Amino acid sequence: MNASDPATPARSQAHYRAIWISDVHLGTAGSKAEFLLDFLRFNESWELYLVGDIIDGWQLKKNWYWKQSHNDVVQKVLRKSRKGTRVTYVAGNHDEVLRQFIGMAFGEIRIVNETTHHLLDGRKLWITHGDFFDGIIQHAKWLAYLGDSLYTLILKLNDAFNRTRHRLGMSYWSLSQYLKHRVKNAVSFITEFEQVLVNEARRRGFDGVVCGHIHKAEIRMIDDVLYCNDGDWVESLSALVETHEGELKLIHWPYRAQAGEKEIEDDRSTADPNPSANPFTQYG
Repeated sequence: MNASDPATPARSQAHYRAIWISDVHLGTAGSKAEFLLDFLRFNESWELYLVGDIIDGWQLKKNWYWKQSHNDVVQKVLRKSRKGTRVTYVAGNHDEVLRQFIGMAFGEIRIVNETTHHLLDGRKLWITHGDFFDGIIQHAKWLAYLGDSLYTLILKLNDAFNRTRHRLGMSYWSLSQYLKHRVKNAVSFITEFEQVLVNEARRRGFDGVVCGHIHKAEIRMIDDVLYCNDGDWVESLSALVETHEGELKLIHWPYRAQAGEKEIEDDRSTADPNPSANPFTQYG
């Protein structure tokens, strides 16, 4: 396994310095909200970064789609913020409506265009969704909408294909991920996207960058800059975490919350057994 490949963890409670998730696309049929809900139940952190496209405003404008599991994810994040997790929402292109609220907070959740995270070893990471550095999004939005519609079609085909695989006792397989790795233009776009972000991070004086947007989880050094992409919750079901030892890891979460399962929590209970030890509370 490549070092940057997401690992499948044991299903037990875990706590991290920081967790990054992006591209959940709540409001679409392709969102694997049940998987994310299960991940959030078993994984706590001092910092939780929502790195854009958590809610898919583009699709909601076309057709209202909002399952109970989508609402449960929102409620779970709000609950974490009330219990002391510092939640930062970095707006993306699909939830760009939030950019009119940059600098504001909804409850305890800050809304930003970009932000900074300091790793345990002192390295400084720039956190951005990444769409500002996607030429199609910035200069040919009609083409981005067309691509989004084609992507939605591929996801529908992918879901139908995997239902058949499931009935045959076979594991999940992502058609869109396969196409990304096989279609030359897609590979070229991803490579250029990564290089542009790395160059910008270096120009700004950062040691690395964390982004989302392209639905391709990755941790690797590009020249002298650390490039991290936390993946998505449509295909790869992945998150980026920083452990208490300062190690960055990608986690693949193939577990799904049971249909109809209700979470009963007392908001007065404490997610962090020692909140006073949270070093991030010193930052405003």
